[in-house]
Amino acid sequence: MTQRPRTLSVLAEWAADRHGELPALRFKRAEKDKAWQEVSYDGLRAAVRDVGCALVRLGVEPGDRVAILGETRVEWTYAHFGAFAAGAVVVPVYPTAGDDEVAWVLGDSGASVVVCEDAAQAGKVERLRGKLPGVRRVVVMTGAEAYVDVEAGPVAVDALLARAAARAPDDPATIIYTSGTTGPPKGCVLTHGNIGAVQDASLPLIEGGPGDATYLYLPLAHLLAQLIEFTTLIEGGTLVYFGGRIENVVAELAEARPTHLPSVPRLFEKVHSVVLSLAESQEGGRERFEEAVRIGVLAADGVLPDELRDAYEAADKTLYGPVRQALGGRVRWALTGGAPIAPHVLDFLRACGIQVFEGYGMTESGGVISLNHPGAVRYGTVGRPIAGCEVRVADDGEVLARGANVFPGYHADTAATRAALDDDGWLHTGDLGSLDEDGYLRITGRKKDLIITSAGKNLTPSLSELALQASRFVSRAVMVGDRRPHPVALITLDAEEVAGWAARGGHALTGPVSADPRVRALVQEAVDAANAQVSRPARIRAFAVLDEDFTVEDGLLTPSLKVRRRAVTERYAGVVEALYEEGSPE
Repeated sequence: MTQRPRTLSVLAEWAADRHGELPALRFKRAEKDKAWQEVSYDGLRAAVRDVGCALVRLGVEPGDRVAILGETRVEWTYAHFGAFAAGAVVVPVYPTAGDDEVAWVLGDSGASVVVCEDAAQAGKVERLRGKLPGVRRVVVMTGAEAYVDVEAGPVAVDALLARAAARAPDDPATIIYTSGTTGPPKGCVLTHGNIGAVQDASLPLIEGGPGDATYLYLPLAHLLAQLIEFTTLIEGGTLVYFGGRIENVVAELAEARPTHLPSVPRLFEKVHSVVLSLAESQEGGRERFEEAVRIGVLAADGVLPDELRDAYEAADKTLYGPVRQALGGRVRWALTGGAPIAPHVLDFLRACGIQVFEGYGMTESGGVISLNHPGAVRYGTVGRPIAGCEVRVADDGEVLARGANVFPGYHADTAATRAALDDDGWLHTGDLGSLDEDGYLRITGRKKDLIITSAGKNLTPSLSELALQASRFVSRAVMVGDRRPHPVALITLDAEEVAGWAARGGHALTGPVSADPRVRALVQEAVDAANAQVSRPARIRAFAVLDEDFTVEDGLLTPSLKVRRRAVTERYAGVVEALYEEGSPE
């Protein structure tokens, strides 16, 4: 079994002792910079010691809450491990969080020190100080002003190391607030032991080590990104931080050249849609694209007939190879989670020689419950339960999990804890699913999202929504139909794909694009294709194309890009009523 440190508090020291001068971190200081900078494991240890000592000088005691508010960047990692070394409990805060959410997270967690990315984020917290009597200090992590208001005076490194070594596996390591799709976020308390259990189970499944590079663009406020951070540093690989705006991630991959690419489905879906759009710009391009994917999948499965060998090699030059190069040319392990991914996207990437492993978990489970991995992959599932984690499906279809990875409860919320954890230690995930004969887990939807029509039919909206979003012209789809005669859908457009389609066809679209009959015809094709995949009661009978996509800023997406279903249906209640008033064909 791969070794790991006893707690996260000593991870930076442990890793430096083993990996020394190897590159730990690779990053750009600014978006316009062309040169990448590197920090060794020894350099990471020095930076973590500096931050840890600064936090101790600020009065941080073991068990105190230290919040971190910022984008994913190298200084976030310094603050992360520096707080652990000081014995603190880390409270991540999404940089996109509004004032109400920031105030709630900082107040509910009892954070005493807030480490902010820059002066702008620090200013946000300062504006809220009147609501946050527990916050003693606000400091910034970047620029010339980083930690400058920390009181002078030495803090012996030996004392910091002793404090870090004193932390135990049962001690809380972090309080991570859930996305809050249906109410105020709840603070999930995770111990060093919870996260250690996930590392024990997942490290043997992820082939990595010195010389490997993991591209990190996911928000470090999210547990998945943190687990990737821990795993990479334990294995001696290099964390490569994205160097610009999030919309430029795909373009930067060719430069970053990662071997490991953890992501949410949207990135992989965007790569697929861009390549398909390029193919369709040529006569007969879509047919050639689909045939190349079919041949590539046969090759990936090891069943390519000899008579297709030449066609495969030709497609490798025109499709598979260029796609691999677009992702840097070295990706051999890619992970997707957080939301379902369309099977045709996985087939496309697999045809190109890029295997994407789908996993499943939640913050309450330490981030991982099951995982596909090399040697144990079943497409259409989220893999088998990881070692040490039991999974069973309750009589009502809910997925239950139990193990050392499962959290002890929510911070200061015993009622929510009792609702999530039963007396036998089973975590009630709220997800619906099934286990096949070989133990692979399939997730079919959220229990609370279940739609019951006025005719008493139980519908799982995620099935229809995922089928709709398989169209590259559809960005988001939300099925509505609870206590209604039949389901309808609210649909948003992928603006880039629609614009590309219009340019290729010479269509002059006039606003609002959502009302253009040619665009509605594209959406109708997506609805028809989705309806063909679901049962008759689940078929969408009417739809509305909305003028704008959902965003985190407008409150319709969580920071982890999940749809806030209740917020969407409340905002567009009038649109939904109009769909039912207009009637729809049976």
